[in-house]
Amino acid sequence: MERDRRLRAEAAAVAATAVCFVLGVGAGLVVLRGASRPLTGETGLAMPVAVVAGVIAVGAFAVSTLRHRRGETTGMPRWQVVVSHLSAGALTLAFGAVTVMGVLLTAEVLAVGLRGLELGAVGGGLLAGVAAAVGGRFAFGAGVGLRTADLAGLLFGFLVIGTLFAMVTAVDPRWWEENFSQLGVGWAFNGTLVVAGLLVATVGAYIGRDLHRLQGDDALPRIAVIVGLWAAAGAALAAVGLLPLYRAPLPHDIAAFAALVLFLAAAALTTVAVPGRPTALVATSIAVGVLVVVAVVLWLPFGLYAVTALEAIVVGLGLLWLTTLVRVLAILVPEASRPSARRSPLRAG
Repeated sequence: MERDRRLRAEAAAVAATAVCFVLGVGAGLVVLRGASRPLTGETGLAMPVAVVAGVIAVGAFAVSTLRHRRGETTGMPRWQVVVSHLSAGALTLAFGAVTVMGVLLTAEVLAVGLRGLELGAVGGGLLAGVAAAVGGRFAFGAGVGLRTADLAGLLFGFLVIGTLFAMVTAVDPRWWEENFSQLGVGWAFNGTLVVAGLLVATVGAYIGRDLHRLQGDDALPRIAVIVGLWAAAGAALAAVGLLPLYRAPLPHDIAAFAALVLFLAAAALTTVAVPGRPTALVATSIAVGVLVVVAVVLWLPFGLYAVTALEAIVVGLGLLWLTTLVRVLAILVPEASRPSARRSPLRAG
């Protein structure tokens, strides 16, 4: 029975991939009609192909979510339904953004290895079809049963893809001598931070869902605080992108500091809230905290590396901790949804 269900799901995913490919080719032929174009540049194929693939990925995730998660909010109070719908909407936008950034980064890499290549409407349309098929398959599969661990992986992947694309398209090739904020001169890094902030807030909502499934309604007030901290951390991270360093230095620095503090607060409260204090999570939390302190000490008093390296170390350690958290939750949390019996998460009754 389980094998048959998986085979049906795989068949549906293959069908969705084929549909996305056909839609991508059709849209590509329309958008890219005319003279041949290079892969990148102002008149290149990359941006139109990325937009086509992103829109199709958004549609694939929306269709998959409506098909496979229909009725998931049945019996839930209004506040729980609203949180679920907001999370789904945020994820829909995120999958589109991930696809767009992935296509743009791939195009930059291909342009280096295929110098001088130009494609017309047919070649560009096929390229759009392939990009739409890959992005659509990924998004459609995510809509079947998205877990908190999948979201954390999406956040990690998007940060890497967006930052790499910002690096290869940076105006100043020596940006790394200052800090990552120097990449904010272009739209790529700023957009990456905005979408990453949206994903951080959504991860927080899913963490809250998991904690509620484990602990029930009695823990809702504490869970609401945790979800609020994750949402605030995501908003602060998005503000870092919306307030680039070269335009608003002081607000940018304030937003960056707030994002770090709020993330640490959300991480600490979440660790305490997980029932049983799993050894893997506690040990990782302590180790990450110690390593962050060591990294700061090696940077500030001794100056062994630039602040860019420190930022990369801190972000990497934070994602390592988050990965451990969501893996622990994946082991502990039951798959079945848990409608709340409360009209508000902040008060009984």
